[in-house]
Amino acid sequence: MVVNSINFWLFFAVVSLPYFVFFKKSWRGQNLWLLIASYFFYGWADWKMIPLLAIVTIVFYWLGLKIDEYNNNKPKLSSYLTTFGVVFGVGVLVYFKYLGFMVHEFANLFHTFGLKTNLDTFNIIMPIGISFFTFKLLSYIIEIHRGNLKPTKDIILFSTYISFFPTILSGPIDRPNDFLSQLKISHTFRIDYISEGFKRIVWGLFIKCCIADTFSFYTNNVFDNIGSHNTTTILLAACLFTIQLYADFSGYSNMAIGVAQIMGYKVRENFNRPYFSKNMAEFWRRWHMSLTSWITDYIFMPLNIAFRDLGKWGLYIATSINLFVIGIWHGANWTFAFFGLYNALLLIICMETEKPRKKFEKKHQLKNSRVYHFSRNMLTLFAWILACLLFRSNSVTDIATIISSFGDFGRPFQAREGSTIFLFFGIISTLILFYKEYNDEHNKNIHFLHSSNIVKSTITAITLITYIFLFGELEGGDFIYFKF
Repeated sequence: MVVNSINFWLFFAVVSLPYFVFFKKSWRGQNLWLLIASYFFYGWADWKMIPLLAIVTIVFYWLGLKIDEYNNNKPKLSSYLTTFGVVFGVGVLVYFKYLGFMVHEFANLFHTFGLKTNLDTFNIIMPIGISFFTFKLLSYIIEIHRGNLKPTKDIILFSTYISFFPTILSGPIDRPNDFLSQLKISHTFRIDYISEGFKRIVWGLFIKCCIADTFSFYTNNVFDNIGSHNTTTILLAACLFTIQLYADFSGYSNMAIGVAQIMGYKVRENFNRPYFSKNMAEFWRRWHMSLTSWITDYIFMPLNIAFRDLGKWGLYIATSINLFVIGIWHGANWTFAFFGLYNALLLIICMETEKPRKKFEKKHQLKNSRVYHFSRNMLTLFAWILACLLFRSNSVTDIATIISSFGDFGRPFQAREGSTIFLFFGIISTLILFYKEYNDEHNKNIHFLHSSNIVKSTITAITLITYIFLFGELEGGDFIYFKF
């Protein structure tokens, strides 16, 4: 039941009516109803995984209470319980997400030495959204152990936070400090929330259906048959996938944020116009912000403190581990590991060149040069396109094929039959996207969707909806981040 499907909006309508009518004066009633709806929503994706979600929720609920109880009088026991919780949470993630990959890698290694195994048949079904709700669970007990959060004794409230249906499948990853308090107040039907949430949903649908899903026809054809394409085709597919990935994930984030806002909840933003970044450090502050900030707070900062005696090398080691974790968080594939390490290298280069770059800018008075900043923006974007090549490649073998094909412009340009029209409207839609984001970036705010003039905003919304139905791919595939 994806957010851009008719089934979801029927489900959302059924959920909203009792939520706003029968339970409008009771936040406990709203939480119970949301919990039932969230488990139904999750079960629609895979009902067999509902027990897992319930079990880990109960375990971490109990851990939160005990960690807080022992924080003052038995700090060592509190630390042991926190460590157990982290190991347990990471263990669940490793088992479902990475164990099958590791087993198959060992099987391949044994086959290399002529040893036969039955491990090829080993297969574990990965629960949808496990990376997202596991990170919620971990941050909950860590914040309690640090003394930044008091645990809730209301298991319904806690379970609702973990399973909140707009964000459970692909985020954003909300922190308990920000979200739990919102579950302790009743939410009423507010026109301003409905209006703003509706606009976010329409914009998310636009960039998902009119950009991401239209480009997927071409990019899937190229990357799933990489040996049949030349350098020009692969580079074009990489550029289009760079846009597709952003449109797909930010489209989902906008819709999730919009749905939550209609119900009265504010969830974290996930993107802040990352393609206008001038270096990779700035890029990662703007890209998938809920994940990046989570990794920074709970992995990078402790590592940076642990390695501080090593000086800048300690910083580089912490950065490399940080980006490696971000890479493999996306999936059990060597391509994601290389994706993370490649980005770590880019960040280290960025840190190493920061001082000489600033001296160069000061010497040549480039602080206000638009040409100079545009060139930095384009260089950052090019580095990210290469990262997306690693991200989208299906295997290390495909990466090797891409590298070996560079410079081969001899074969004809190949595109999927009938995809030209999708590419055309996808490019037009991309221009609309970046026109809006350019104006947002420079605080011009001339786009009409969020205009204070209700006539302008209404006309813009109707125009966008019409455009989506006319030129969008309404039967596109699942969101890319559902796999993670």
